[in-house]
Amino acid sequence: MLDYDFHQYPNGIRLLHKQVPHTKVAHCGFLLDIGSRDERPEQYGLAHFWEHMAFKGTEKRRSIHILNRLETVGGELNAYTTKEKICFYASLLSTHFERAFELLTDLTFHSTFPAKEIEKERGVILEEMAMYVDAPEDAIIDDFDAVVFGQHALGHNILGTRESVSGFQQADFFQFLRENLRTDQLVFSSVSNLPFQQVKRLADKYLAPLPAQLGARTRQAFGEYQPQQQTETRPITQAHSLIGCPAYALTDERRLPFFMLTNILGGPGMNSRLNLAVREKYGFVYSIDANYAPYTDTGLFGIYFATEKRRLERTTQLVLKELRLLREKPLTTTQLHVAKEQLMGQLAMAEESNGGMMQLLGKSTLDLGRVESLNEIFTQIRAVTAPQLQELANEVFGEANLSSLQYVPEGR
Repeated sequence: MLDYDFHQYPNGIRLLHKQVPHTKVAHCGFLLDIGSRDERPEQYGLAHFWEHMAFKGTEKRRSIHILNRLETVGGELNAYTTKEKICFYASLLSTHFERAFELLTDLTFHSTFPAKEIEKERGVILEEMAMYVDAPEDAIIDDFDAVVFGQHALGHNILGTRESVSGFQQADFFQFLRENLRTDQLVFSSVSNLPFQQVKRLADKYLAPLPAQLGARTRQAFGEYQPQQQTETRPITQAHSLIGCPAYALTDERRLPFFMLTNILGGPGMNSRLNLAVREKYGFVYSIDANYAPYTDTGLFGIYFATEKRRLERTTQLVLKELRLLREKPLTTTQLHVAKEQLMGQLAMAEESNGGMMQLLGKSTLDLGRVESLNEIFTQIRAVTAPQLQELANEVFGEANLSSLQYVPEGR
């Protein structure tokens, strides 16, 4: 079983800790079940803006004090925003663990969003938007969300729009927190060599006194999906393509088998079907991959590649051929065995990362209410059958079910 400790406080905050005796580095952070999908249209981009602004001042610290607090002892402080999560996290020598714990609590719960800092950070985020526009491999991923999910909250860009970001004021941040911050929908997760009782003493000091902020918050479920095919002309040298559709939700029992199927098709291994069929056989791409992102009520499957414009159609047909083969031909006994061993090996190596383990503890607790051990996951993987994978391929990979977004070079 996965060896970790758990405690829940009366205010709803959950503490998770895994002790790893041999390490000198601590990884810890707050994971909040809040993301860009929780924004109203006039708030698009506000969750991500809050992530930035948390570092710009608290009730007792200015921005420079936040930035120096961990850097001066060789630590790292960071954050990110996704469709459904915000995370504030740190890594540093475990001898300075309390310093990180206190700082993360301060910026998560006591940020003041200074007006002058909002104006400065607004410019930073607008530059971040411009950077993504100049990187088609990133922009197409964001734009594909809108192709699949349309006007639903999952379809809008995490960064927001230039118009929305340009209009946010201090009151907007406080209102967003009042509407979304729930102490029973966040966790503090840590992995270090410290014993749990030492970590809990600090949690008793910093987490237990926080006032409970409880209450239901519903997310609008994604509704009817309509496949779309879109092509845009851009000032680029390569053609970029993303092909995909909605997939299974986090709690769907088909999630793990479908993840295996996606891994067979275009996972990180050089022996993925797409890599062998498109790069190794024809040399049409530098890289090609398939990804699956599960959400609370739905999921997103996508295949991305970039190639010369003259090879775009041919490459697309090769991709569709591989999807068709998975629909029409079940895996052989040997192929299924290899796919299972490969996935189990990848998952085991991922668990070797203590920083990744800290994130896993938090995300799994928020999404599923528990953390599955590797042995439990391996048991599920071993139980997957070839007919089951073929059935999933037919449910998701049908050509009539797929959407596509293409960026093609101008005048070439």
